Amino acid sequence: MPQLIVRNLDESVVKALRERAARKGRSTEAEHREILRDVLIANRRRTSLKAALQSMPDSGDDADFARPRARHRRVRL
Repeated sequence: MPQLIVRNLDESVVKALRERAARKGRSTEAEHREILRDVLIANRRRTSLKAALQSMPDSGDDADFARPRARHRRVRL
């Protein structure tokens, strides 16, 4: 299996990774793999814009979003 070495990480990033791994009861390496998998493979599992809009709660009336009618202005041609 291929290996990946990441160098020159900020200590704060390493600390956050260790803490996140500890909260989930995993090794730091396993958590690193999970983060990479979630970010890179999640693109295939993302919901569509249509599904995201349909999941929003129905609130307000259509009139709340209506554009006020503007006066027409004369255009010189």
